[in-house]
Amino acid sequence: MPYLSILMFAAVFGGAVLAWDIPLSLGVLYLVASCACFALYAIDKAAARAGSYRTPERTLLLLGLGCGWPGAVLAQQWLRHKTSKRPFQIAFWITVVCNAAAFVYLCSPLSFMRML
Repeated sequence: MPYLSILMFAAVFGGAVLAWDIPLSLGVLYLVASCACFALYAIDKAAARAGSYRTPERTLLLLGLGCGWPGAVLAQQWLRHKTSKRPFQIAFWITVVCNAAAFVYLCSPLSFMRML
């Protein structure tokens, strides 16, 4: 099920590129942020196993909100990290919805950014 969110966003992104002439370089932003987010989840998972300093959940959520959520979804599934913490999962999926909504609005012809 979590993978479906990435596929749905990829479809929305592709549609935005075609319909609204969004630059593909925005996809590079998502890719870079996703790689960084995945790496941060991996570091946090290793720290959890070692019992050392952990990455604050707020940091993980903010990086996900800042376009890194596809990498976070993959990290959660592949590394089995942060999947059982219900409050974190709720907050995480709220950030995913916020990011996707912001993407659609800011890229749409209705956005104030497009009118500049």
